[in-house]
Amino acid sequence: MLLELQNLTVEFPSPNGPVAAVREISLSLAAGETLALVGESGSGKSVTSLAIMGLLPPQACLSGSVMFQGRDLSTARPAELQQLRGAQMAMIFQEPMTALNPVMRIGDQIAEAVLAHASSGNAALPAAGARASARSRAIAALREVAIPSPERRWRDYPHQLSGGQRQRVMIAMAIVNRPALLIADEPTTALDVTVQAQILELLADLRKRLGLAMLFVSHDLAVVGRVSDRIAVMYAGRIVESATARQLFERPAHPYTRGLLGSIPTLKTDRQQPLHAIEGMVPSPGALPAGCSFAPRCPLCIPQCEVAMPALVEVSPGHQARCIRANENA
Repeated sequence: MLLELQNLTVEFPSPNGPVAAVREISLSLAAGETLALVGESGSGKSVTSLAIMGLLPPQACLSGSVMFQGRDLSTARPAELQQLRGAQMAMIFQEPMTALNPVMRIGDQIAEAVLAHASSGNAALPAAGARASARSRAIAALREVAIPSPERRWRDYPHQLSGGQRQRVMIAMAIVNRPALLIADEPTTALDVTVQAQILELLADLRKRLGLAMLFVSHDLAVVGRVSDRIAVMYAGRIVESATARQLFERPAHPYTRGLLGSIPTLKTDRQQPLHAIEGMVPSPGALPAGCSFAPRCPLCIPQCEVAMPALVEVSPGHQARCIRANENA
């Protein structure tokens, strides 16, 4: 496996003691595969991504293991992580307008990622030669993500680009060094439907062409269904269901997953009726109920659900759900 998480837990200090934002997550991702991580805001998706990248704040306490290419990143030194980030694993952040430097040309920002991981051969080049080589690679990356006239547009600043073009620049920055793993954190947020479809098509094409493994983080099952091989659904810091995309859409086993799917509008949706919604909100990590975290919002809750957190059970080969009624629901 390219990436494997084993019992990953991430805690943050609070006045009332440590609070776990991610709880005993176990996931695996093979080379060339796309795994989607889905759930509402507050489910722990972005914290999981930051833990993989080694970008958690200093006060965070991590336990469990994050194995990447046979190395445990949870015990790696900062210098080692810095060499891996941008070279072997890269991340597309959720909001490109805040992730991009507003006072640097986009081509220079991509070239900076190249120079940060220059090989020893490139490092021996004169400074001007190294910059010229990096700039050429930056222009080539802009061309790969379908930025028009990249030889001219590399000199633009972020504010001169549309939202979709800024997201393409972020993707170019992530792939310019040909990483093995790409983490896409809500890459289509705030984009209109047409641009969203274009970005999804671009990511799918790059994954196939470059052989990337991709961890796709989103709150939208309709989006991830278009690009993912497997899907893991998170709720309150835990994985509550894991399956292939086909299994999940055809036979969802956890009530939370069924609620997410039920909230997706389709051509058959009655526009005169309000969309289905899951009542309530994701509980605070510091105030989780004693039993199943989803029990207070679950329409299928029974007394046993409020006693203890259920384990992940196998519903069918390759399909697991954290629900005592999982086999019944499926």
